[in-house]
Amino acid sequence: MKNQNKEIGILQRRKIEAEIIKPIYNILKKEYGLEKAKSIIEEAVANAAIQAGREFAQKEEGPTSVQSFVALQYLWEKDDALETEVLVNNEIQYNYTVKRCRYAEMYHEMGLGEIGFLLSCNRDAKFIEGYAPDVKLTRPHTIMNGDGYCDFHYQLEKHKKNISNE
Repeated sequence: MKNQNKEIGILQRRKIEAEIIKPIYNILKKEYGLEKAKSIIEEAVANAAIQAGREFAQKEEGPTSVQSFVALQYLWEKDDALETEVLVNNEIQYNYTVKRCRYAEMYHEMGLGEIGFLLSCNRDAKFIEGYAPDVKLTRPHTIMNGDGYCDFHYQLEKHKKNISNE
């Protein structure tokens, strides 16, 4: 628990990153247009998320799993960043609903609502790809994109295949 209090939460990391990205994004829009600017940001952030996932995985004492990922959630929730309701939490899946997202609020307040999904939401699936490649994320709804909630469904992929074959 001591380490958890010293570590900067993901919300604060994203704010610092967004302050750096915002002027770069504005220049990219001016020089290359909106779609190309978004594409560049998406690629850069996705690559960084995969790498971050790999770095977190290397810090684990054993193999990564759904439960080792759940143990990291305090970083995303720190600073009251998310109001969540956990629906399923076991060795095979971790499903929860986000009812309030301060990440989305922050990006909108910063004038980055049009790329908030790329800066945070899109990053989630890429992070888990780097962290635990056999765990997949599906999330049909996001607050950032105007839905009233986010629905995260992390599932151990090999178990999903076994279920569908039965």
